[in-house]
Amino acid sequence: MDKEDEVRVKIFKALSDEMRLGIVRTLYLNEKEMACSEIRSGMTISDSTISYHLKILREADLAFTRKDAQNRLTTLKVETFNKYLPGFLETLSKE
Repeated sequence: MDKEDEVRVKIFKALSDEMRLGIVRTLYLNEKEMACSEIRSGMTISDSTISYHLKILREADLAFTRKDAQNRLTTLKVETFNKYLPGFLETLSKE
């Protein structure tokens, strides 16, 4: 398997989880950096669970998290979506 296919496999595995897909949708629709507490607002999951899902998204190069004082702020890596899944983000809408 070549390197590009390995990247694709990671991306599809990351997006195959309903919770992570919800996180991607939340980040996309809000169009801003978000703290974990903002992302999980309305979700019935713990901080550790959201952290785990964000880690999987970062490992697939779909999200970026930076530390700002006590907060960790996460954004989508739109360039990764545009390269491997062009048009995908636009299909996400509020349900």
